Amino acid sequence: MGTSVLAPLPERMRPHSLKDYVGQKHLVGEGCILRNMIESGSISSFILWGPPGVGKTTLARIIADTLDREFYTLSAISSGVKDVREVIDGAKSKSLFSHAAAPILFIDEIHRFNKAQQDALLGAVESGTVVLVGATTENPSFEVITPLLSRCQVFVLKSLETEDLQALLDRAVSEDEILKERNIKIEETEALFRHSGGDGRKLLNILEIVVDALASNKEIIINNKTVTDCLQENIAIYDKNGEMHYDIISAFIKSIRGSDPNAAVYYLARMLDGGEDPLFIARRMCLSASEDVGLANPNALLLANATFQVVNQIGMPEARIPLSECAVYLASSPKSNASYLAIEKALQEARENKSRPVPLYLRNAPTKLMEELGYSDGYKYAHDYPGHFTDLEFMPEGLEGKAFYEPQPNAHEDKLKAYLKACWPKYYSEKK
Repeated sequence: MGTSVLAPLPERMRPHSLKDYVGQKHLVGEGCILRNMIESGSISSFILWGPPGVGKTTLARIIADTLDREFYTLSAISSGVKDVREVIDGAKSKSLFSHAAAPILFIDEIHRFNKAQQDALLGAVESGTVVLVGATTENPSFEVITPLLSRCQVFVLKSLETEDLQALLDRAVSEDEILKERNIKIEETEALFRHSGGDGRKLLNILEIVVDALASNKEIIINNKTVTDCLQENIAIYDKNGEMHYDIISAFIKSIRGSDPNAAVYYLARMLDGGEDPLFIARRMCLSASEDVGLANPNALLLANATFQVVNQIGMPEARIPLSECAVYLASSPKSNASYLAIEKALQEARENKSRPVPLYLRNAPTKLMEELGYSDGYKYAHDYPGHFTDLEFMPEGLEGKAFYEPQPNAHEDKLKAYLKACWPKYYSEKK
């Protein structure tokens, strides 16, 4: 059955096979894990974790269609334990009268399911009554109960790349029943792609807004100016499904990073007024406290973590007050991203040089053979030396003197730098 031309463009353009599916080559490309599962006909429960508009729901439907499996779908926002049990009971009843393969149960925004709802799924997933496909924009490690998570693979979906967005755009203009009848000329795509933010659904919504706004023109010319003008005039339509959710959280975090407490509280209010999950906001502030404030004010992470705990305990509407307190504190704190930069540089080094051996004197020697081989021989116990410090080389051979952490100019890290420079002049010389 075809999709109604009255449906929104993203729904009209929803692909029904992997041939038309755009993006996620690391999962569905030739020889990749999800494609192999589909082609083998053997599918197990899994969770799709990624940002909005990257094809999570579409991929689940394609899998069900390709494998000819019955497809049930529930939204974690509107479904309760009763709905979950009804689907599971229906699947059990059908299995008594046929030998059909287990149906696919797709749960959108599974991170919003509470423990009782997730517990209701567990038995059916364990027994194979249903194949669970969950979709989430949140880290499932935090939001999905451990027994359920341990029975599901987690596949990470990525924001669409420019070439993916271009493929979506070209296909929509040439294949959609409505758009292909219009005289559309695309002169520029920069604004289209920038406003979409790697979200395919948002890209198609923007395209539809622009085309509808210019429908009276004989030739619909799409360039950066027409896109920007149309979005400014139709912001309510543009955001009709809450698509600015990620724009607002981005503005919130950037306001904290930019040390503007007033803007931070404003965007916090926008999110709370729009019904945003307060724990989602609190988690983001924990990350900002570490990434953006960091060692310039180590107390920031302590307060952010305490805020998360308090918000979890008291809920809304009272939670708005500690959320505001934390946002103001983080925005008003001095900033340093030195810890973030340090781990990124260290990770790059670790990936490029995985085989650098740990010096023998830093290795543990739990057996006699290891002692004979020199493990732990030459290790100096720092607390046996003045100032609880000895200049033992801790880096592997080839990395001596390499600094990943570089203190940034603020009161707290100035003290750290002075201490580290006294200990490790080869790492923290004047030139650094």
